[in-house]
Parts: sequence; structure tokens; C-alpha cells
Amino acid sequence: MPMIDVNGTRLHYVEKGTGPDTIVFSHGLLWSHHIFSAQIDALSQHFRCIAYDHRGQGDSDVPPEKTITIETCTDDCIELIGLLDAAPCHFVGLSMGGFVGMRIAARRPELIRTLALFETAADPEPKASARKYKPMSWAARVLGVNRLLAARVMPIMFGETFLNDPERVDERREWRDRLMHNKRTIYRSVNGVVERRGIEHELRHITAPTLVLHGDEDKAISRSRALSLVEHIPDSRFVTLRAAGHTATVEQPGASTAALAEFYGL
Repeated sequence: MPMIDVNGTRLHYVEKGTGPDTIVFSHGLLWSHHIFSAQIDALSQHFRCIAYDHRGQGDSDVPPEKTITIETCTDDCIELIGLLDAAPCHFVGLSMGGFVGMRIAARRPELIRTLALFETAADPEPKASARKYKPMSWAARVLGVNRLLAARVMPIMFGETFLNDPERVDERREWRDRLMHNKRTIYRSVNGVVERRGIEHELRHITAPTLVLHGDEDKAISRSRALSLVEHIPDSRFVTLRAAGHTATVEQPGASTAALAEFYGL
């Protein structure tokens, strides 16, 4: 299991494929690099693909801080890109991974060749969402992500099409089990996401060509919040992913991969 010392902790990462360019994949809250498995399998035929787990998530180490901030995760990723000689990279971020990607692209543009943003936004967490997520975070801290809590989280993470498809029962079970595999310390990462500050004022500094992808069944990030990215990032365009919720790379792996392949000129 490859681990790398980054910014005072150890991050787990996977690497697949070779090529003149590198894609770095950054996952969403409560998940790991596994949400990009389909995209890595396809794109590693053309690129060197690196996917890592944020500190405190997946198979990365859990540091002692009570809140794992997005700023800390951003610093982690900047150091990881340097240590793995991945710059300038094509960066793919989903939700929390998008929060990280936008910050790097705005502040360290020399590190980012292109930016692909799935199911993400630049503003702070809306107050209504924060009120909903904080009790869930407390429950995870005290009880762990049990079946009851996982049942509440699944409709946030996935759209109706995926949740109700009789052909995808086994997939739903797999991803529910992955949710339940989170440690009780996951609340530290939730705190960082809920308490993050907005960076709308930084978007104008992003010079990398940017693709914003949004599932039409996403309940966590509204279409208007996603569209706001295109309004403020100079060289950007918007793609709607049909029948996809907040974890589009899993729900619609083919469409997600095809959109990236087109973006990369394949």
C-alpha cells in the first residue's frame, strides 16, 4: 500500500499508467480514491494517473487535529504534487476534492495544466446544509457510521436514478459498506468541509482551462452554485451529467469518463 510523507502526516495514494502528462484525482468527503476507479482504468491508457486519500480518510493516516481544514488538505495536495513530480498536472476534483483543486489553481497556477470540477462550489457551506450535517457528524463521532446513519447519507451522496435502479443493488450495498467503513474520526474532516470559507473572490485567478461537471440529481450542490463557477472562472465551460447525483463518477462512470476524455482531446 503506497504511502507518502506529506505535510506532517502520511497519505495513501495509487498510481497507474504512464504518459507525458499526469492526472491527479482528489476525492469527495466520506470516500476515498475508489470513486475514480472507472476513470483511472480508462484514462491510464493515455496518462499517468495518481489518486490519493485525504488525511483522515480512506487509507491515509488520521492526524491529531480536531478539524481537518480544507486549507490543510490544499497544502497536502500541493506538497504531494511536488513530491511525485506531477506538475503541471491535469487535476480532477469531486466535491471536497474540487474545493482543494480550485484553491491550488487560483494560488499556484503553475501546478495545474487543466482543472475538472465535479459536483462542487466555491461558496461556504449553506447554513441549512451545515445545520443538517453537524448532527450527523456528532453521531458519527459517537456511534460511528452505522446502518442508520449510512441510510441518511446515501440519498445525499447519490441521485434517485442510482438509488432506485434494481440492476444496481450490489453497487449500492458496496458504497453503503464503504460509508460504514469510515472511522469515528471522520467528524474531523466533516468539520473542515462545513466550516470552510468561500473563495469566490479567488476564482478570477484561475487561468487553467476548466471543466465544470454537475449531476442533474445532485442534492448536495445546487445547479446554480455549480453554474456560478463558470460565471467567475475565465476559461471554463459547463457539462450536465444526466441521471447523476453528488457522486457522478460512480453513478455515471461512462459519461463522466467520456466528458473528461473529450476535455483532454482524446
